[in-house]
Amino acid sequence: MSETQKTYLLLNGPNINLTGLRETGVYGSQTYQDLVKLVQDEALRLGVQIRVVQSNSEGGLIDAIQKAYFDGLSGIIFNPGGYTHTSVALHDAVASVPIPTIEVHMSNVHARESFRHVSMTASACRGQIVGFGFYGYVMALRALIEA
Repeated sequence: MSETQKTYLLLNGPNINLTGLRETGVYGSQTYQDLVKLVQDEALRLGVQIRVVQSNSEGGLIDAIQKAYFDGLSGIIFNPGGYTHTSVALHDAVASVPIPTIEVHMSNVHARESFRHVSMTASACRGQIVGFGFYGYVMALRALIEA
């Protein structure tokens, strides 16, 4: 990586790795690998780098957020998965590091079950993008670069 090339973290939480297999009526049939490739291709087009982390554990996600800070990353695209609605620890991790973070959800969480309407992590993020499928991740990358 050159000194001037920025790097962003694509961070996905529990079960996102099963995209394409789980609840295809909600998340579609494209795979997690398709998602990663889409974001990596967009990053290449925009002249930035992407580091990809997916973890099914809360601690793994917190470690990735802290590592992003210590490694000097420029921003985080974050889908906390089911932890969105339950994790004060993830909220605190995002709030603890001065890295712009955008929360992304493939589905419109506000149009789903009522427990999904509240995000524990969103208030620590610069913004939230919901309901645009994989394209929401591209929107988040562009927003982090341009904002």
